[in-house]
Amino acid sequence: MRNVIVTGGSRGLGLAIATTLAAAGYRVIAIARAMSPALTAAVNEARPGEIRFHAFDLLETRAIAPLIATLMKEFGPPYGLVNNAGLGSSGVLALTVDAEIERLVKLNTLSPMLLTKYVLRRMMSERCGRIVNISSITATSGYRALAPYSATKASLLGFTRSLAREVGELGITVNAIAPGFASTEMTQGLTESEREKIVRRSALRRLVEPADIAAAVKFLLSDDARNITGTTLTVDAGNTA
Repeated sequence: MRNVIVTGGSRGLGLAIATTLAAAGYRVIAIARAMSPALTAAVNEARPGEIRFHAFDLLETRAIAPLIATLMKEFGPPYGLVNNAGLGSSGVLALTVDAEIERLVKLNTLSPMLLTKYVLRRMMSERCGRIVNISSITATSGYRALAPYSATKASLLGFTRSLAREVGELGITVNAIAPGFASTEMTQGLTESEREKIVRRSALRRLVEPADIAAAVKFLLSDDARNITGTTLTVDAGNTA
């Protein structure tokens, strides 16, 4: 059974990815700070070994190396890593607290890089693997009050392209997905008029669902995507078309 690590797997997009991959036959190791009722239900409903949970705070970057060592000892070599966990934060840059910017960069940029570093070491010895970084359409399209967040998501795109070159000859693919505004907890703060504006701007006149993004992750992990690397797959219902 192929092991796939999914960060931020307790709710929203991460939970959708975890359940979709488990249904496809992967053993999913869901990482989050705490178990959620939804993830508990998913673990109970899945067959034994399909979804496992490991509590971890990704802001504790010094503990990432021991975390990966523990997971490798318990589950064996990883086939995939989905860097999904991220902090959504909005606000005018001039008024944003310094500590909030630092927290955003640490969780959205530094943590995925360190996780990838330590997972890659085992993938390189196995000479196969799939890495999927969850970015955002804000990485390439400007949105007011999202400057620091957009910067962290844009960094994942450069990281994806360069790393794909670095590990491609070892049979490892590295890709990114840029979701549009999806129906998750991160967009619950939008007003009805803001949601309608997003829908009107989208070519398909609707918001993206977590299942749509999860399906894209499943594809990039599959053998059908073995010759796709260093690219970004946009899933935004045509918002940026």
